[in-house]
Amino acid sequence: MELKQILILAILVGTVVMFLWGRWRHDMVAMASLLCCVVAGLVPVDGAFQGFGHPAVITVACILILSSALQQSGAVDNLTRMVLPQSAGPVVTMAALSLLAAILSAFMNNVGALALLMPVALQIAAKQNLPPGKILMPLAFGSILGGMTTLIGTPPNLIVAGFRAEAGEGGFTMFDYTPVGIVVAAAGLVFVMVFGRWLVPTRERAGAEGFETGSYLTEARIAAGSKAIGMMLRDVNRELEKGDAQVIGLIRNEKRIPAPNPYRELYENDILIIEADPEALAVALSALDLKLEEELRDLEAQEKEAKQLEKAENSNEKADSDAKSTATASSKTEKHAKTPQTDAENPDNSRRGAIQSDDIALMELAILPNSGFIGRSATDIHLRTRYGVNLLAVSRQGQRSMARLRTMSMKAGDVLLMQGPPEAIHDFASRLGCVPLAQRALRIPDNAQALKATGIMAAAIGAAAFGVMPAAVAFAIGVLIAMVARVVAPRNVYDAVDWPVIVLLAALIPVANAMETTGTADLVARFLLNWVAQGNAIIALGLILIITMTLSDFMNNAATAAVMCPIAIGSAAQLDANPDAFLMAVAIGASCAFLTPIGHQNNTLILGPGGFRFGDYWRLGLPIEIIVVAVGVPMLLWVWPL
Repeated sequence: MELKQILILAILVGTVVMFLWGRWRHDMVAMASLLCCVVAGLVPVDGAFQGFGHPAVITVACILILSSALQQSGAVDNLTRMVLPQSAGPVVTMAALSLLAAILSAFMNNVGALALLMPVALQIAAKQNLPPGKILMPLAFGSILGGMTTLIGTPPNLIVAGFRAEAGEGGFTMFDYTPVGIVVAAAGLVFVMVFGRWLVPTRERAGAEGFETGSYLTEARIAAGSKAIGMMLRDVNRELEKGDAQVIGLIRNEKRIPAPNPYRELYENDILIIEADPEALAVALSALDLKLEEELRDLEAQEKEAKQLEKAENSNEKADSDAKSTATASSKTEKHAKTPQTDAENPDNSRRGAIQSDDIALMELAILPNSGFIGRSATDIHLRTRYGVNLLAVSRQGQRSMARLRTMSMKAGDVLLMQGPPEAIHDFASRLGCVPLAQRALRIPDNAQALKATGIMAAAIGAAAFGVMPAAVAFAIGVLIAMVARVVAPRNVYDAVDWPVIVLLAALIPVANAMETTGTADLVARFLLNWVAQGNAIIALGLILIITMTLSDFMNNAATAAVMCPIAIGSAAQLDANPDAFLMAVAIGASCAFLTPIGHQNNTLILGPGGFRFGDYWRLGLPIEIIVVAVGVPMLLWVWPL
């Protein structure tokens, strides 16, 4: 083994370990891997960033923008209303939702497809008195299965096509993936529809009022006049238990006490960390006259602003020699200061009025895997001042953060209880990458824009499918037309791109090429073939599929495809077999991540709303992966004979 091969293997193993650890974002790990290869001389300096111009990277970015156009124009909303049954039973409803998710995912970003259908699924679950997870997991798995059926269905397919093109065979076309992909997807969907209701664990009960997302953690202050002043913590807990709530922590003088003594006496301005279901929050607050910390901070900020205004105007009074003007300015000051001071004197009235106001709404949002909120806190993004909304509580399934609510670092799949004007909450959700879980505000689709968005996407797909022009060029032209036609606002076009995924792809493509140029891919392929597959091409094909699928369960699927493509090509060369079959095995395996919530973004997205735990996915996911292998290998041998 040569030094360069040892170096690239060490970097690759380190990269995979960092992906599995999950301490840093995938794009950071990928960029570190690329730079290590450059420093080690495995990737030439002048070719380090050529991945950013790779056709697969350009195509992924353009598809994300066109998918956003379909979403924002209401085209998918129209399709959802036409396709979904209005008065069907749970089995038919689950089947229709999963099938629709699969169809949408074949032609648009599958995370976007799930985000669009998830609120509908939750409403249906509430209406039919079903645990939300019973519909959410089949929906997420259906969207994943649908992505493997076309070139643009998922980034791994584009990466595989790119490696085939670089090997001198030309890239795969739009529907080259369809013969195998559609059969595998159909087999998986049938299994989900028939057995999903029994294999998805029941984690939440559904009621007529809606769905549950697990317990929220929120902060409540013992304000002046509260019944809790002077009480012992155990007595407060007894009161709160009547509303299915409990105190799990105490903050005194900005110091957090995670497991306070039950005999500790409580004082004014102590802050209680309360765990409660969404419906129990109001009961917990009113039982002891507790006030939401975030709302009180908001009122105090208003009062401070009013006092500053009063001070400034009083200064103007002294400088003004006109007594009448002085009197007028003083009157204005009193008017400005009156409202916040009155609210501060009786915050309960303010809170009750705000919650019941037609202009203020409470809404639950799930954090998308590509959200700009991930790794940041409400303080970091200046939530109240920049977006005009309050974070009242956070639900993180199975975990309790030790951070203050306003400094808690957010994770993908967290569910947030937000308060504010509906339009402000929706603006925050769209800008930061969150999806509403409760019933969405009515969005009337613009039929003309929806028709334009659909037409542009269809034309781009047609141009790529029939070989009129390369996929990257076809979809780039589609994006330009969408911008000119105002289907996508030019100022928002870059917001639709999942930049961490783009950076990850662009960084890993040169790394994967280095595996090939150093002969490492052939080395690994020979090991797998000689020691595991024993030179049998069919066993080797199945092995490539299983290894890819296993890696994809624990690391980003695009990264998995980039790592496995050189090995697949090397394996085919060693066996003198059809490389297309091995590349297609990588494409299928990279798309099928069903065992963990971290393997695919859609699995992460349903974690909080479905109330799932890490180990819940394999019950339905493992049988599906077995079906993928059992159906996929024969189909690969038939469609792409060795």
